[in-house]
Amino acid sequence: MERPSEVSGVGKRVVVIGGGVAGSLIAKSLQFLADVTLIDPKEYFEIPWASLRAMVEPSFAARSVIYHKDYLTNGRLLVSKVINISKSEVLTEEGHQVAYDYLVIATGHNDTFPKTRTERLKEYYAENEKIEAASSVLIVGGGPTGVELSAEIAVDYPDKRVVLVHDGSRLLEFIGPKAADKTLEWLKSKNVEVKLRQSVELNNSSRGSKTYVTSSGEVIKADCLFMCTGKPLASAWLKESFLNNSIDDFGRLKVDENLRVKGYKNIFAIGDITDVKEIKQGYLAQKHALIAAKNLKLLMARGKESKMAGHKPRSIKVFVSLGRHDAVAQFPLTTISGLVPGLIKSKDLFVGKVRKQLGLDPRLVDS
Repeated sequence: MERPSEVSGVGKRVVVIGGGVAGSLIAKSLQFLADVTLIDPKEYFEIPWASLRAMVEPSFAARSVIYHKDYLTNGRLLVSKVINISKSEVLTEEGHQVAYDYLVIATGHNDTFPKTRTERLKEYYAENEKIEAASSVLIVGGGPTGVELSAEIAVDYPDKRVVLVHDGSRLLEFIGPKAADKTLEWLKSKNVEVKLRQSVELNNSSRGSKTYVTSSGEVIKADCLFMCTGKPLASAWLKESFLNNSIDDFGRLKVDENLRVKGYKNIFAIGDITDVKEIKQGYLAQKHALIAAKNLKLLMARGKESKMAGHKPRSIKVFVSLGRHDAVAQFPLTTISGLVPGLIKSKDLFVGKVRKQLGLDPRLVDS
């Protein structure tokens, strides 16, 4: 395919830092309109909300762990960690200096995933072997990750004891109490033991003897442990850069309604790294990517800044998958649970939809 003419932005260097939900989509969206470089520590993009299904069904990850090169067919991929930026260049851990006209920061949260897709798929099989061999599983953290993992294990392995410990007064504190109550009711119906207002004191526990002690002194025996307590934002490296004053107290980049870092006309931030006041959800990160892509196209075509698209946080929908068939869904005016929301999310976890958005076969398993 021929690249478009200069007026469309070709020759403009767009560097995207981070190949997660938002970064992968904006790089794909701009690759035929500009000179795009995607920098990511991994050679693949992973659909994060599909990872818990892959722990009970490792073959599922073959569709949800995607080589960057499969969708980034007209851009440049640099598999490396970014350690600093200037107002014109990005510096990687290996010493690569990548010049930019426009910069997009989409680093999300800190993860410790392996560099290669092959190694990542092996991790899923290893996690699954742990679950298979266990008669009891302890999960710490009652946010969406801990709840969905508990549900996946309870549905696929109904004979295993599953204990979910959460230090809050209710599960899923990021959404409404009605959705949390419905989730708790569902988990109890699957014999998941939910212990609220407690944490696990790992210093007082013995993984060797598979004995764990909670903050209330309760002893829990479990063959394997999964910590699902959240990850810090991947923004610490920015504190050493010229954007150090653009980071708020929570490590988020301050952005305007056009998703540009405040005070900078050519630097965008999208996804979880931003200080947009909304629940951090994958589909909202995708929305950020599409809005920023639209604005970059406008700027590269020398359009008027007054025509730039804005992102306005609104009441949103939230789906929490509960195994293969059920889910809890919170909409602006109602909350429902069971098979109906499950039909929307839980069967395929939107994997086909994301693959299609990246220009890939929704059903195809990557080689």
